Amino acid sequence: MTDLTGGCLCGAIRYRVSAPITELRACHCLDCQKASGAGYSVNAALPASAFTITQGAPKRFEKTAASGRILYRFFCADCGSPIYSQRQTTPETVVVRIGTLDEPPAGARITTHIWTRRARPWSHIEPRTAQHPGQPDAPATAR
Repeated sequence: MTDLTGGCLCGAIRYRVSAPITELRACHCLDCQKASGAGYSVNAALPASAFTITQGAPKRFEKTAASGRILYRFFCADCGSPIYSQRQTTPETVVVRIGTLDEPPAGARITTHIWTRRARPWSHIEPRTAQHPGQPDAPATAR
């Protein structure tokens, strides 16, 4: 596999991914809608060891997500592009915003939609994908 590269809109932040990306998850939660400025974000979960910042230093924003967990969102402080996120409880995993890759990963497709109960009326959700009204692995108290 050839490493994938990506970065923010202005080029201040660059990164490399050294693991294959085959499955994508679309998140329709309100936080992802606000952070993306769209109906949802499309993400790839990767081992943190396969994700390397090669240029710049993203800014971190901390927020308690609707799942009840603390989520760190990393973005470019210059252009505002969201790059990736990590849960406080699982730092061994990063969730990369797939739209920040320079080239789309071959064969990758959205396999799961989460937080579908928050989906905007204009959002298309492919009926053949897995769908979850909230966070599939959230604590029982998730909103």
